[in-house]
Amino acid sequence: MALVPSGPPSATNSSAATELPSFTSPFSSRTRELLRRLELDITLRLDGLLQGNHRGLVPGHGSDLGETRAYAPGDDVRRIDWNVTARLSDTYIRQTIAERELEAWLVVDRSARIDFGTASCEKRDLVLAAAAAVGFLTNADGNRIGAVLANSVGPPTTLQARSSRRHLMHLLHTIADSPRLESSGPTDLASLLRHTGAVARRRGLVVVISDFWVDNGWLDSIRVLATRHQVLAVEVVDQRELALPNVGLLPVVDPATGNLREIATHKANVRRAYADAATARRDALATSLRSARVEHLALQTDRPWLEDLVSFIAQRRSRLIGSGGGRR
Repeated sequence: MALVPSGPPSATNSSAATELPSFTSPFSSRTRELLRRLELDITLRLDGLLQGNHRGLVPGHGSDLGETRAYAPGDDVRRIDWNVTARLSDTYIRQTIAERELEAWLVVDRSARIDFGTASCEKRDLVLAAAAAVGFLTNADGNRIGAVLANSVGPPTTLQARSSRRHLMHLLHTIADSPRLESSGPTDLASLLRHTGAVARRRGLVVVISDFWVDNGWLDSIRVLATRHQVLAVEVVDQRELALPNVGLLPVVDPATGNLREIATHKANVRRAYADAATARRDALATSLRSARVEHLALQTDRPWLEDLVSFIAQRRSRLIGSGGGRR
């Protein structure tokens, strides 16, 4: 259960939250300034690491089928679409989608458990940072980016993949302006992933951004998604989900369900059991993602997320070079 301090002991969290940027309006000057800073930091630190690094969708000139057009002298005869040619009594070729174009999809958890942070930021700020990193680094050369955003009720919000900068900024503003919801229940990540598989028809990159305090059953869905796409799971974590301080009897509440519990943090065995359970949960998550052939990046509210992102990309680049440019 994701725990948020309730009542007076939450002073640490409240103090940290007041120093964070406000996401009151997708068109607010403060949000625009936040995204400008994110773009500057990301492009300066990461742009050079990713140039030429993302894998083409298919080998050669591309084999994902596009539109047909009439044959013209000089066209490769191997691209003649014989079915269309036979039906129309004229020669047509099938155009293919260039492999250099990348289609990326963001799957974004927006549950109440994301609105938590006791260090330099909240988990929702890490969600935005991860989305911005993917967006700013793939928004070039005809690449497209779309998003599937979780909602408390009803189907997810889908922002279709497009390549314009205006679309990217609208997408990031939508994530930044996500309302804070209490007692809305855990995210049904399995349904979110299945929906993504239905809308992401081209092979590409899918980035799942969540704290993974979600309903069960998502592992099979992400495994199916990884058979067609390159999938990256970005886990956002707060330090209080890993260990508890000794602050006496601490009332905590799960923001997703509203359940209240008191924890005797002054007892060493309680703190130790909490830390052991957190370690076991994260180890199980890492093992599950690895078994599904999904790459895993963890960002923490008490760590410089940009440095962790740079380190992850540098290590991935080394693996790709060492494997001769393979998928992973």
